[in-house]
Amino acid sequence: MSPTTLPTGHDHGHVTFLGAGPGDPGLLTLRAVEALANADVLVVEHEVLDVVRVHARQGVTVVRTDTDPSAASSDTRPGVGTPQLTIVDGASTTAAAPVVRDPSHLVMEAVRGGRRVVRAVSGDPGLDTNAAEEMLACAAAGVPFEVVPGIAAAVGVPAYAGMPLRDEQGADVRFVDARTATARIWTEVGASDGTVVVSTTLDSVAAAAVELVAAGRKPDTPMAVTVAGTTTRQRTWSATLGTIAQTLKQAKVLPSPDGGRPVIAVVGERSAAAQRDQLSWFESKPLFGWKVLVPRTKEQAASLSDQLRSYGAVPYEVPTIAVEPPRTPQQMERAVKGLVTGRYEWIAFTSVNAVKAVREKFEEYGLDARAFAGIKVAAVGEQTARALIAFGVKPDLVPSGEQSAAGLLEDWPPYDPVFDPIDRVFLPRADIATETLVAGLIDLGWEVDDVTAYRTVRASPPPAETREAIKGGGFDAVLFTSSSTVRNLVGIAGKPHNVTVIACIGPATAKTAEEHGLRVDVMAPEPSVHKLVQALADFGAKRRTAALENGDPVTRPSERRPGSRRRRTTT
Repeated sequence: MSPTTLPTGHDHGHVTFLGAGPGDPGLLTLRAVEALANADVLVVEHEVLDVVRVHARQGVTVVRTDTDPSAASSDTRPGVGTPQLTIVDGASTTAAAPVVRDPSHLVMEAVRGGRRVVRAVSGDPGLDTNAAEEMLACAAAGVPFEVVPGIAAAVGVPAYAGMPLRDEQGADVRFVDARTATARIWTEVGASDGTVVVSTTLDSVAAAAVELVAAGRKPDTPMAVTVAGTTTRQRTWSATLGTIAQTLKQAKVLPSPDGGRPVIAVVGERSAAAQRDQLSWFESKPLFGWKVLVPRTKEQAASLSDQLRSYGAVPYEVPTIAVEPPRTPQQMERAVKGLVTGRYEWIAFTSVNAVKAVREKFEEYGLDARAFAGIKVAAVGEQTARALIAFGVKPDLVPSGEQSAAGLLEDWPPYDPVFDPIDRVFLPRADIATETLVAGLIDLGWEVDDVTAYRTVRASPPPAETREAIKGGGFDAVLFTSSSTVRNLVGIAGKPHNVTVIACIGPATAKTAEEHGLRVDVMAPEPSVHKLVQALADFGAKRRTAALENGDPVTRPSERRPGSRRRRTTT
């Protein structure tokens, strides 16, 4: 039996010491995701909470090892002070965390009653001194445990910064933690000519460079410093041991109140620090670090946000439309019953929300996908088709061209009384949907039951800080996927600042944006949300290339001076 699947009633419980990696949630191992999904309790530090919580099951208890700011102790080291309890899901009914001061005591308390505990640390557990002590405590108490390795920051961050640590000659690589390094360690590292990876803090980088020069390294040895590695906040500065202090000062990085932030520095004549311009794959993504507003319903925003992340963007999902049941549900109830009794030849889904509405009504009646037997199913596009497949229904018709009502009509067969025993189509849709599909189906000879399956209403305003960011230029871009998203966003949050890149899915949406005083920068070549994101990525890539060709620093739109003009660009 896998250790993470031990029965909850096991007398000793079980602890998984898990490495959460250097920051990118995508770097968690499959084994780590499995352990998190089976955990009863997570014991975590705040640095990794957001990385691991998304994989935790509903109702899991999360015990943080951070210091409570209100506690009397002034010691702010990780693992010291009153632990903080947060709940991943509101369904949790767990009690408050015990007030103890040692992380190993936290783990031992959490494992009581046979619970499965995941102790998550940044990087790799084998390099965490607290984790080592906690493993010894488990061993002494007879509590079974396992270790799930994670990617250490000293290895993962250089990879994301475009700095392979070994060249074709297999140069020696040394790892140094500057916070605990002794004079002997510096001397040994300085005497070698291999690559050195230094774990330090932002305000101690210059001191580490001085140590290396004093130990024998040349002042002109290349040095690259990366902060917030593997995340979309990552930033890297390239210099030499002799110039790194001045480089950070000129970049206005230091002095800084955040000078204690961990950083990874790569040093060496033959290290890739000298070739980073050619190998920087992560920071050179077309939308790297862009804060992109996605004003859609939460269900609709998911795949869009995933695509934005693949281009290096940071999506912010702000629902502008809320989906509610129809005011008079009787029409929907009659139509669903008609599906079961053979009233329809076709059912056409024009949105993910329509699939959801029918699925919920099915579940209300105790039905499942088998009720679609003998009925032809159409989906307006790939996203709607995926929602149907998740329901257990493979659509018979998806547009081969444009993914819209018009595209669906292009491929829809005309009614043929010889081959079609029934001439009726069930069309569950929104209350504000256009009549294009209904009129087109009637022209093809079909009878249509046009049923309001759900209502779309304006969502509640987002938090005040989000509204201020929208109006104050805090977002780099906003994606408008319909005219209603334009109207609703402006209505609930205000008009985006003029430095924000405006991207629209098509001419009608662009016209609505312009009517609201917005300058449209990007337009999708065809009405598809994925084409829209691709168009924005192309815009970002061209903008980056232009900056590099002009010898200018690559900046995000939100970093421009207020009031700066932008040329209209359609892609």
